[in-house]
Amino acid sequence: MNPINSIQDALYFVFRREHWAELRKSVPLTLNEAELENLLGMNEKLSLDEVTDIYLPLSRLLNLFVGSKQQRGLVLDNFLEQKASPSPYIISIGGSVAVGKSTTARILQTLLQRWPEHPKVDLVTTDGFLYPLADLKRKGLLQHKGFPESYDMKMLVEFITAVKAGNKEVLAPLYSHVTYDRRHDEHQAIRQPDILILEGLNVLQTDLDNPIDTRRPFVSDFVDFSIYVDAEESLLKNWYQQRFLQFRQGAFSDPNSFFHHYCSLSDHEANVIAANIWDTINGPNLSLNIQPSRKRAHLILQKGPNHLMDRVLLKK
Repeated sequence: MNPINSIQDALYFVFRREHWAELRKSVPLTLNEAELENLLGMNEKLSLDEVTDIYLPLSRLLNLFVGSKQQRGLVLDNFLEQKASPSPYIISIGGSVAVGKSTTARILQTLLQRWPEHPKVDLVTTDGFLYPLADLKRKGLLQHKGFPESYDMKMLVEFITAVKAGNKEVLAPLYSHVTYDRRHDEHQAIRQPDILILEGLNVLQTDLDNPIDTRRPFVSDFVDFSIYVDAEESLLKNWYQQRFLQFRQGAFSDPNSFFHHYCSLSDHEANVIAANIWDTINGPNLSLNIQPSRKRAHLILQKGPNHLMDRVLLKK
């Protein structure tokens, strides 16, 4: 018996794609082809079949979890004889660079906000909580951008604490993939959503990942349900290289782009540089920080080629 498979069987319900798709039950498809096209990330060609087979069952599961928490909240409010709590249900989505976290987050946001029980669903990415570019350079962290130490974790935890507390308005910093930096004068206002989706590389980190016992809270302490989007590293590297080539004709072509000097590269030169970035930054971050947090996710979406889900693992 394979020990890895036996551990998975002990900790997770493991579903092949066709079996997971059956759990959709009667949930209607509320997304059309044009809407899906607007939600896809670069280099992703998902069809409505992927939404039907993978995301509708997940939407149904999350709706049940959210409803259960809302009912629990009503019971607690009645017991305490207080007004209904505006605290949102928080979903985190983690995984590697280029795995498609953002697309998963956008599809789930669109589906979840069409359930009448929780129409207000906000999505925040943790990119805006990266230290400003000048700070990263000063701290010598530019080559570790995306690693846990490159994020202003104090700001991120304060943000998620305020949202969880039901504050009327909480501001999240925004990030520019053109300037490769935080947008200093622009923010996203979060105003008491029913659900908040938090997407980022390190959202499943806990104190177990910190060699120093700081006794400080982590984002994962405030999350109600966590999702890890998974794929073999060979696929991830290939997807990253493909995305880099497409960025060369897109964002990199902007004269204001941090990576503008890459736009004139040949395909071969771009592939070599992208592979080196993966091998020296994204790959090590995946193995050291991101992948070890996978086991903490409540649900793992495992991708095969072409960004299609092969299996779904749901923690027991």
